[in-house]
Amino acid sequence: MISVVLPAHNEARNLERAVKKLAGFLEKGYEIIVAEDGSTDGTDRIARRLEKKGLIKFMHSDERLGRGKALSAAFKKARGSVIVYMDVDLATQLSSLKQLISEVRGGADIVIGSRYCKGSDAKRTFSRLLASKAYNLLVFVLFGLKLSDMQCGFKAFKKKSLMKMLGDVKDTHWFWDTELLIRASKKEYKIVEVPVKWREGESTTVNVLKDSFDMGAKLFKLKLRGVK
Repeated sequence: MISVVLPAHNEARNLERAVKKLAGFLEKGYEIIVAEDGSTDGTDRIARRLEKKGLIKFMHSDERLGRGKALSAAFKKARGSVIVYMDVDLATQLSSLKQLISEVRGGADIVIGSRYCKGSDAKRTFSRLLASKAYNLLVFVLFGLKLSDMQCGFKAFKKKSLMKMLGDVKDTHWFWDTELLIRASKKEYKIVEVPVKWREGESTTVNVLKDSFDMGAKLFKLKLRGVK
């Protein structure tokens, strides 16, 4: 079985369209889990309606947990041997999903969609591109991790491998992806990048300056603490 997790905080505009598009794309043997995280715009009501229709499994939190913590809770409930998560705005085209799953089934522990590796097609504002490139370079300088895109919201995991790492990841929000990948690389897990076609979503909640500074600071803190 394939488990697809959609983290959702204030995604009333995008959720139903994303679920229906994803359900139409996936073949038999899948589940869609919506990890709704303290929304205030009615996302939870839409998710409950979709659950009653049998389209999804719904996980709700009254208070904001943070993206990483909401994802972790959903992963623990997932039944699939392969777990995928993607952003609800479907900024990454679903055409890359089969390759993501295929790479895990072929032996990878983690497969990440990359907007920057050979064959990718990504369009975003210059400020976000610059911040992203600088961040990925900093990860390489501090940890030697040769991945081109740490933060793309389009990843797949071998469940057995993911469950072994999940308890070690301390961050609960945007830095969760980076910390997981750094810890996985230290354990010599097989990480594969696949090119994606990606378009920047209009409703992104990322604040470039604030979030870049916050995640950069967390990189230095993780380096000082050490990673095993």
